[in-house]
Amino acid sequence: MSSPSSASAPSAPPPDGHPPVRRLKARPRHEPHRVATPLELFFDLCFVVAIAQAGVQLVHSVAGGHAGQGVLNYAMVFFAIWWAWMNFAWFASAYDNDDVLYRVVTLVQIAGVLVLAAGVSRAFQDHDWAAVIIGYAIMRVAMSAQWLRAARAAGGAERAMALRYAGGVLLCQVGWLGLLFLPEGGRGWLFLAMVVLELCVPAFAERRHASSWHPHHISERYGLLTIIVLGETIAAATVAVKSGIEENDALGEVLPIAAGGLLIVFAAWWIYFVVPVHSHLRSNRQSFLWGYGHYLVFASAAAIGAGLEVAVEQAVGKAHVSALAASFAVTLPTAVFLLTVWALHARHFKVGVAEQLVLPTAALLVLACTFLGGGEAVLVAGIVLALAVAAGVTLTARRTGRERRAAAPAA
Repeated sequence: MSSPSSASAPSAPPPDGHPPVRRLKARPRHEPHRVATPLELFFDLCFVVAIAQAGVQLVHSVAGGHAGQGVLNYAMVFFAIWWAWMNFAWFASAYDNDDVLYRVVTLVQIAGVLVLAAGVSRAFQDHDWAAVIIGYAIMRVAMSAQWLRAARAAGGAERAMALRYAGGVLLCQVGWLGLLFLPEGGRGWLFLAMVVLELCVPAFAERRHASSWHPHHISERYGLLTIIVLGETIAAATVAVKSGIEENDALGEVLPIAAGGLLIVFAAWWIYFVVPVHSHLRSNRQSFLWGYGHYLVFASAAAIGAGLEVAVEQAVGKAHVSALAASFAVTLPTAVFLLTVWALHARHFKVGVAEQLVLPTAALLVLACTFLGGGEAVLVAGIVLALAVAAGVTLTARRTGRERRAAAPAA
């Protein structure tokens, strides 16, 4: 793996707050005190607008008895949102110089995701993907422009890497635009092919030179988006519970869902942030698997909120699904979240069989809660997650205590 550029960090902006345009050089991989910028936080919040729109349409599809098509559309829309976000996050970790041109191009990418968000409802309801594809193309062409800037300031293997990124991103857009002209029956296969090609671009671009992404910065960026998505999940569930209480006077029906949903989201936050994952990100092989796997983390976290909304609508008689199906809308994404977080980083920090089994066992128990049906299923699932957190904390504390006692004589 090639060593990162030794370029220094960007200098501070002038007193007027408008940094001049300068060369887009790679930042050091182990630059101290590297944190997310206000622009990156703004970027995340705007992307969550699109995630929220996808969640709303997923609720309508599942509650209306069209779960299969709804989940498929959700997976497709979420890929476009997540992939554009992820590419920017890793690029910014390596090349963010925060000058005027960098900011403007980033704002163009934000405009693209808002165009995409505006087209989500038509994609779900009318199978009209024009706005989604156009919004995605705006984001990706802007991303290619960033890579061309990086190529202009670089040389040798780093320049070749940046040009491969720019070219790969632009070539993929040709395939995505093909979705506008294909008949509906062939779109699924082209979409699948384009997903594979998009996922291959980073591996192709960085096969001889690795970009100088910052491990701590990347883990923070992913963590911040996880927090925002979980916050959106709570907001969506709160609106649903409020509606159930005020419009249907169904406090008894929605209270177990509200309590269980809150426990699920609190536990999801605890489980995700219990380990310092940046220490695990040492190479492209590890980081690519970790980064790609977060598609399931983000998608399932957002889907938990949609599932809670479906459960509330079913409890008050507004959803055309059974209590079992409504429970499954909550327990399935919750189990996926638990298993994916365990597979991506929690298992690397667990010691012993007991610690390793906590999250997989909790995922199975959550799925088993489905058969309770209704609000009871959500409430018990929340209790299961709370107990899983307690078990993890207890096992870790006991192991730490044993390690300290074993090391005491040597000290």
